[in-house]
Amino acid sequence: MTGKKLNVLVLGGTQFVGRHIVEALLAEGHRVAVLTRGRTPDELPQTVERLKGDRDEGAAGLAALEGRTWDACVDVSGYTPRQVRASAEELRDRVGRYVFVSTVSVYAEQGRHPIREDDPLLPEAAEDVTEVTGETYGPLKVTCERIVGEVFGERATILRPQIVAGPYDPTGRYTYWVDRVAAGGDFLAPGDGSDFIQVIDARDLARFTVRVLEEDIPGVFNLAGPRLSWREFLNLAREATGSDAHAVWVDEATLEAQGVGWRELPAWVPAGGEQGGLMDVSSERARAAGLTHTDPLTTARDTRMWSANTPQKLFLTPGREAEVLASTRRG
Repeated sequence: MTGKKLNVLVLGGTQFVGRHIVEALLAEGHRVAVLTRGRTPDELPQTVERLKGDRDEGAAGLAALEGRTWDACVDVSGYTPRQVRASAEELRDRVGRYVFVSTVSVYAEQGRHPIREDDPLLPEAAEDVTEVTGETYGPLKVTCERIVGEVFGERATILRPQIVAGPYDPTGRYTYWVDRVAAGGDFLAPGDGSDFIQVIDARDLARFTVRVLEEDIPGVFNLAGPRLSWREFLNLAREATGSDAHAVWVDEATLEAQGVGWRELPAWVPAGGEQGGLMDVSSERARAAGLTHTDPLTTARDTRMWSANTPQKLFLTPGREAEVLASTRRG
C-alpha cells in the first residue's frame, strides 16, 4: 500500500456496488466525492461530497466536474457509450486512474471453462445505442471498455465482476435463494445439485477496487468468488439461516416442460449449457493482484441479516413453486 490518502471521484456510489466501494474507500481514510443524478436514496456518510450530474446529457450534464481534479475515478454507473465517452473525455486530464466496472457478460464464448480475461469478447454495440436490454447489455459494456482504454491507456483498469452478492443488492438474484431457504419447508431446487453457482461478495469487489487505486494497478480483471455446487450452496444457506428447509431437486427437462426458466430461478445456469462458463470464471489474475474472498457462509449470513428487514424482488412465486412441485410428485 502507498500510504497516500487519495481524493477519489465515484460516478454513481449511492447504490449497492458503488455504496460498498465508497464505504471501503472511507474505511481506508480516502476522500470521496460522488456524482449522481440524485434520484435514488442516499444513505452515505455526510463526509462524502455530493455532486449532481447526468452523463446522458453529454458534456453539459457534467458541469459539476468543471475545474476539479481527483487522484482517481471509479465508474460504477456507465452502461452506454454515450455516458462513458462523456465522463472519460471530461476527466481525461483531471484524474489519474480511471477504473471502469464492467461485467463478465462481455465474453463471446460463455460456454468456455474457465472463462479468462483474454477470451474473445462480444461484438461491440454502436456508440449511439442507448437502450440497455438483456441483448445489448454485454455489447454495450464491450464498447464502454474500449472507450475507457482508448482515452486512458495505461491509466485504465477494467473490472469484470461475476454476479455480485451481499447486503444492499437491488437485483435479488442471490438473495432470493437465501431468503427462500430461510422461509423453510419444501422448496424447488433447480437441476440435481451438480450445477455450479459462483458470485463475488460486493465487499470483496470494493476492497479490490481500493487496492487497485492505492497501488495504481492497470489491466483487466475478472472478479469471481468461490465456485460451489448448488447442493453445497443450498446446504450453506441452510446453515447460514438456521433453516430446516428441504430441497426438492427438479431436473432441467421437467423445469422446461413446466415453463420455468432463469427469470424464476435467478443465478441458475446449467453447467453444460451455452452459458455454463459464466459460473466458471477464473479470478486467478485478480487474486495474484490482491483479491481476497469472504467466506461464502459469511456472505450468506450477512445478506440474510440485511434482507430479512428489506423488501425483495419476487421471482418464483409461492403459488407457482407449489404448482411445479405438485406436478413433479404426480409424475
